[in-house]
Amino acid sequence: MNLTNLDECIHVVDDGTSLEKVLRNITESEGAAATSSTRRLAITLLGGEKRRVVAIERGRESKWWGNKVPGLVQLRKDLAGEINQVLDLGIDQSRILFAKPTKLASHIRYAATVGVDLMTFDNESELHKVKRLYPNARILKYLKNILLAGVVVDPTAETPLLIIRVRCDADVAQCPLGAKFGCDIITEAPRLIRAASFLGLEVVGMSFHVGSGCEDPPVFRRGIAAARKLFDYASTLGYNFEYLDLGGGYPGNTGTSIDKIANVINLALEEFFPDPSVKVIAEPGRFFVASAFALATNIHSKREVHNNEQDDSVIHVMYYINDGVYGAFNCVSNDNYHPIPVPLKSIGGKLTSSSIWGPTCDSMDLVVKNINLPTMNIGDWIMFKDMGAYTIVGATNFNSFPHSKVKAIINKHY
Repeated sequence: MNLTNLDECIHVVDDGTSLEKVLRNITESEGAAATSSTRRLAITLLGGEKRRVVAIERGRESKWWGNKVPGLVQLRKDLAGEINQVLDLGIDQSRILFAKPTKLASHIRYAATVGVDLMTFDNESELHKVKRLYPNARILKYLKNILLAGVVVDPTAETPLLIIRVRCDADVAQCPLGAKFGCDIITEAPRLIRAASFLGLEVVGMSFHVGSGCEDPPVFRRGIAAARKLFDYASTLGYNFEYLDLGGGYPGNTGTSIDKIANVINLALEEFFPDPSVKVIAEPGRFFVASAFALATNIHSKREVHNNEQDDSVIHVMYYINDGVYGAFNCVSNDNYHPIPVPLKSIGGKLTSSSIWGPTCDSMDLVVKNINLPTMNIGDWIMFKDMGAYTIVGATNFNSFPHSKVKAIINKHY
């Protein structure tokens, strides 16, 4: 299934054309068909991710891609997703890392079948499982903090690899990951390295993940400093760690910047890992795709809440749109996201307390709980920016509502 339901047509726009204008033109050109209760449009902004590549390629980090919208592999061969998707794109299996610390046995066997031999773990039972099911595996032992299904690996790797992932949680992150994946660097990591040594598995590096949507730049320094200690400990057991994976967590919403994080990382690398032979890896996922999509939804129903029988004034307006938390807005509950509605029409006048609801029968299908908005009507469109990460990829067909139609737009000078 094509999760992004991509329209074959790519819309080319002039310099300086606003997203709001593009969406207005598309919705107006599609007329009545665009306002059907089942029709909503996800807009992917081709070219923005290229500018972000320029922004991140300033330090020693190599790019390992963590894909939050698998359908984008059709547009960008760089962004690796599931094993099959990557192999179908012609990428050599030696460049694929199966980076999920807890894997189904069938998945390990399948990885072995297709020659994907680089994978992660964060516990001793996983070591035994991989040893039994895939004895020649190159394991990247992530000591606890990664939640990706596949990333691209350094193609020069020649020997079986394990990267140990350690837990290094940011004080503030949109989605903390440490409670589920990763091991404690002090109480668990040394024991796991010894266990890997006993089983004859080679450990070649360390990884951490600070949490998705990190707002705590100093956490990267803490992780890199901890890595230095673990690198040194591993050397006493005869291991020569060569990989340091900084994971993901980089902000990607419009108006955010990676500059502070990049500065913290580069200074910490200079202090703790001045040796350029250490391969430093970053996994920008949200960073690339968050602002690459916007979602346009249509108001199909409207309910006004009045003060009381004697006072007919409207104190709250409930707008019902054709996408919700069972669709692209699953990010509200799954990703701690707070979407900001932007009416596509230029509407002035008084602002009224409002809420925005999804189309299903579930009363939990609430997109925006309370926000002051201008008066809108049935048939009007509402835009939500920064809808690229953990949105349509997690959408369902609950109540038989289809996935959003995706339209691609690009600047003619891209």
